[in-house]
Amino acid sequence: MSGTTAPTGTLSLQTIAMPADTNPNGDIFGGWVLSQMDLAASIHARRIAKGRVATVHISNMSFLKPVPVGSTVSCYTELMKVGHTSMRFSLDVWCTPLDESESFKVTEGEFVFVAIDDQGKSRAVPK
Repeated sequence: MSGTTAPTGTLSLQTIAMPADTNPNGDIFGGWVLSQMDLAASIHARRIAKGRVATVHISNMSFLKPVPVGSTVSCYTELMKVGHTSMRFSLDVWCTPLDESESFKVTEGEFVFVAIDDQGKSRAVPK
């Protein structure tokens, strides 16, 4: 994990962790957090691609701390590279507990998206 003490990148998605998304221990499922990251990166990727995109790769996922119910979950995206049809993003997820105490980093990862056309075929990312 990177040793950042504050979020980096663009705030692409912010939501509240709800009780329906908990595991048997009462914390938010890691899969729910992963899906929020995918949504955040897709929002950023769609802006760059000016249209449809598809997730093609997720890597370097590391979870630091569990997300408590009721927390505000903030997903930050940073464009790392644009290829002919693909875009690679770094994501950081931060959590602010319900009591609004100090925020902390929950996880990070890298996501790759491909711009696609109406038939689902890859297409060039606009320059």
